[in-house]
Amino acid sequence: MISRIFLVLTTSIAIVLISTVSFRKFDKKPFAANQIQDTVKTDSIDSLVIDSLSIEEGLYNYKLYKSNAHASYYSNKFNGRRTASGERFNNKKFTAAHRRFKFGTILRVTNLRNGKHVLVRVNDRGPHVRNREIDLSRASFMLLATNKRSGEMRVKIEIAQKK
Repeated sequence: MISRIFLVLTTSIAIVLISTVSFRKFDKKPFAANQIQDTVKTDSIDSLVIDSLSIEEGLYNYKLYKSNAHASYYSNKFNGRRTASGERFNNKKFTAAHRRFKFGTILRVTNLRNGKHVLVRVNDRGPHVRNREIDLSRASFMLLATNKRSGEMRVKIEIAQKK
């Protein structure tokens, strides 16, 4: 009986102490979302998420690498994992995986069906499927795709070179 009363008393004291100490830390400095900077910007025209690379498009000349390549996109299970370059993969950024290009190379990938194109930065190695040339992040793939349910498409790959 005494042990049960002692247990209730110590538990209630612990709860009071933890709640008063832990919540004071957060009350002093409220979280400010405007302090965090991100490279993703929202386009006001069609409210698509556009990476900062696409804004720099006028700064490049393009050299054709492959005119008819097979592209696919990353699965969501890779989100947050480290890429071969060491950075964390984010499906919402405009990145790609290629077997040969150096990390940081900027490529312009154009869908051959509808002519849409996007600038992506190589930050990983792959794809690890035999007939595919490039793996795109989900954001860049969906921007290019005519059929959002398909997982692959034919693309033209060009290397972006500074003017």
